[in-house]
Amino acid sequence: MPEISRFLGIIIAMYYQEHNPPHFHVRYNKYKAAISINDLALLDGKLPPKVFGLVIEWASQHQKNLWKIGC
Repeated sequence: MPEISRFLGIIIAMYYQEHNPPHFHVRYNKYKAAISINDLALLDGKLPPKVFGLVIEWASQHQKNLWKIGC
């Protein structure tokens, strides 16, 4: 899975042309999650609340680029 960003121990990755809905993957320590690009909703997995907040903040700033990569 290609890594597209890394910050504060959080890894953001995305498969190209993966199944719908368009989403990205997050890894942080033992936690894993999938986040929708469209509405930034948690699709699968679990993250600590503070980490989830940081990921959503990052994703909202990079949402246009995520669409370009994921679609």
